[in-house]
Amino acid sequence: MRRIDAIGIGLGLLLGGGVLYLVFQQLGYDSINAGLWSQGLLVVGLLGWVGTYLFRVATQTMTYSQQWRNYEQAALQRHLESLSPEELSKLQAEVDREKAQAKIETAPAAASDSTPDPAPSIPDSAPPVPDSKA
Repeated sequence: MRRIDAIGIGLGLLLGGGVLYLVFQQLGYDSINAGLWSQGLLVVGLLGWVGTYLFRVATQTMTYSQQWRNYEQAALQRHLESLSPEELSKLQAEVDREKAQAKIETAPAAASDSTPDPAPSIPDSAPPVPDSKA
């Protein structure tokens, strides 16, 4: 966003608040209530905008995040297209080997997670203290 855009948005909000104030006065509100209602609506609008921003941050659908994912995909695609058929088949074999290895490593871990470890034994009394007068 350019500086002039930010200035325009700020002026638009300021004028929008003034217009809301005038609308509330035309609807019969006194100046204090018209001011409170126009401020309240502007604050609710601001909080809604901040909420949408936080949602986009949490879901990583912001412009920068999307551009970065597109860049990574394009770079990977260019790299894959530059590989020779032999290099591509070698890479595919390595990926298949890593997938098989990961499958083997996760299978026993899942089975061992289902059986609880025995609790360590705790002695009933403390060990004897050696005599230091020897």
